[in-house]
Amino acid sequence: MLATLERIDPHSDKIDLLVELVCHLRPRQRWVWQTADDPAQAVRTLTQLLKGNPDQAWALRRYITTLLEKRRHTSLYSDIGILSNDGFVTELKSRITYRFLPPALEDLYLSDALDQVLYRQDDYAWIRAVPDTDWMTLFHVIESAPVPADGNPGRARVVTLKGLLDAIRTLSCRVCALGLEPRLVHSYSQIENFDSPFLMQNIEVNRYLDEYARYLNGDIARPDDARHLLVMLDQCEDVVLKIRRLALSSGTSIALTYLLVALQQSIDRLQKLLFLVDVPETAETDDTQVDPAAATQGVLSAMSATATPPQAATAPATTATTLTAQGSVAVITDQPAPELGPRERAVIELAEELIEAHNTKYQVTNLVRDNVDLLARNVTENASRTGEHYIAEDRKGLRKMLWSSSGAGFIVGFMALLKILLGYLHSPPLVQAFLFSMNYSFGFVLIHMLHFTVATKQPAMTAQRIAASLHRSATGRGLDVDRLAELVNKVFRTQMVAVLGNVLVAFPVAWAIAEGVRWYRGEHLVDPIKALHLLNEIDPVNSPALFYAAVAGVWLFVAGLVSGYYDNKALYTRMGQRVQQLRGLRTLLGPARLARLGAYVENNLGGLMGNFFFGILLGTTGTVGFLLGLPIDIRHITFSAANFATALVALDYQMTLPQILNATAGVLLIGTINLLVSFGLALWVALRARKIRFKRGILLVQALGRRFAYSPVEFFLGPKHRQLAPPDSDPARGPK
Repeated sequence: MLATLERIDPHSDKIDLLVELVCHLRPRQRWVWQTADDPAQAVRTLTQLLKGNPDQAWALRRYITTLLEKRRHTSLYSDIGILSNDGFVTELKSRITYRFLPPALEDLYLSDALDQVLYRQDDYAWIRAVPDTDWMTLFHVIESAPVPADGNPGRARVVTLKGLLDAIRTLSCRVCALGLEPRLVHSYSQIENFDSPFLMQNIEVNRYLDEYARYLNGDIARPDDARHLLVMLDQCEDVVLKIRRLALSSGTSIALTYLLVALQQSIDRLQKLLFLVDVPETAETDDTQVDPAAATQGVLSAMSATATPPQAATAPATTATTLTAQGSVAVITDQPAPELGPRERAVIELAEELIEAHNTKYQVTNLVRDNVDLLARNVTENASRTGEHYIAEDRKGLRKMLWSSSGAGFIVGFMALLKILLGYLHSPPLVQAFLFSMNYSFGFVLIHMLHFTVATKQPAMTAQRIAASLHRSATGRGLDVDRLAELVNKVFRTQMVAVLGNVLVAFPVAWAIAEGVRWYRGEHLVDPIKALHLLNEIDPVNSPALFYAAVAGVWLFVAGLVSGYYDNKALYTRMGQRVQQLRGLRTLLGPARLARLGAYVENNLGGLMGNFFFGILLGTTGTVGFLLGLPIDIRHITFSAANFATALVALDYQMTLPQILNATAGVLLIGTINLLVSFGLALWVALRARKIRFKRGILLVQALGRRFAYSPVEFFLGPKHRQLAPPDSDPARGPK
């Protein structure tokens, strides 16, 4: 470290020595910091070396100042940590490419210098691990180094301030452009009735920056503060929030959601920069004009953090030490640094935010995670109307669900028959996949149109309903576990009834069909070899049936996402109104029927498309697995029950008790896996969409246990009548 300090050229703009100096501070082991490899201790050692040699402290200060002067600052503030306009696919491709071959770096931009100095992806972690006081002390020593007679450290402050002001102008123009996007105006048409705050903030920013330029030139004593501009930005945030609320009823799109996130990020960054450059009220005096550089000392700290670790920028020089002037040299005194003020804390937050964003800007996992959040937001921000129909509130609702699921079981019995007959065609694999898919798709669509229920569709379809029902506890801390337990209990008993309805009807229907074929044709629907194959498909021990059931559970979850997407799309694009505008259909059906058709499409597009795509997923999975040589297929509880009945008849009921028990257990376990996988994934998306990380599942289990202990019968059968609990009641224990 000492050898590096001795080789520093204060007038050099080469980054290599700064990279070497930071390497001395960086731990050699990632994430594991031992006593002998403690970054905090390395920072303290550097601080002591600089204290003992003021000439080296000045050389380092002048060296950092030169680096700041020679590079452009604007892009670091206006681009890093803010979503680009490239889109997900393009951004993913770029990140994968840059992981193997990073882009070329130039000495022209400060952001590229940050890439060269803090090149490891976990640098932000060890930087944060060093206490703020250690960084403050180090920066205090560097900033307070004795200034030679020909020294002029003030230019870096001017360059830094200019970069911040340019970034403010850039961000303001970006906010204005995003705020006037047609899709945003389409979502909030009321904005056309008054002056757009996005446009007005840009006008106000230009006025503010023009006045700030006159202040820097010495034409005015001090500029007006940014309070009025901050009010305009608050109004922009209000519009963003209103559009999000309107999305609950009018739908949203991935593009609109992405736009709102980028807009919010730009507004947040703009507010932070304005807070840093705004001249405080105490800057104006009666007799003298304040040096403009004094208003940027905290900002200089932030920019110095791009050349040294971020929290080194935590305190301006005037708050870190006492400087005693002796001619042209300042002598450092050992006065402890004061506590951080609001501006200094803002500098720390901005510096850490920039460095972490820079360290992680090529991480594929971050991009995927962020876009999963966007997808979850896109699917769940629209209040689900579909999920309401899959949750029974009382015993009357359970009886309706039993009838609805029984109808679905009846249709599935015939779908299982048709699949067996299609298998006898021995079609080419892709043709067979198409036929299987259409059998599943049209069958599920028919079930939906007749208002019947497939049990395994419930958990995926209730994802949005679960998200809308999540509440914070009365203390405002954590999730309201009792309400979540109440909802889970309702979903559980409704699904059990739906499973019973599906299986108890699908099994006898398939049995009746198999017996009818034997009576009519004098031979079985399937031969004994095919029957044994059907039994082997649902064997939970000697076949991968449970894994295939998990695959089907994933497809059930995906079908729920598809349903939510198209429900949202129907609202956002005003599908019903568009259907009613078709002149050909109006002539064919008449205005009244066309209006009903438009309303039906808007209200049921999600369910229809979800069932259609679910059928395609089920029908093609086995074929895709066969073509690719992958052990992938699907198992569904209702079809498994129907196949069990078909095999039972085909074997003339010559099954041993272990075979019957094994097949029965296979059907039940397949159904359990179907439900658990689809429900677990749906609940995960619902929690993610609400930015809730529920890690203490034991609390939910305990809440469910309390509900079961309080009323076991009601736990499984529900209340006789739907009751609304009073606000001060405990759902697990009844009213107080």
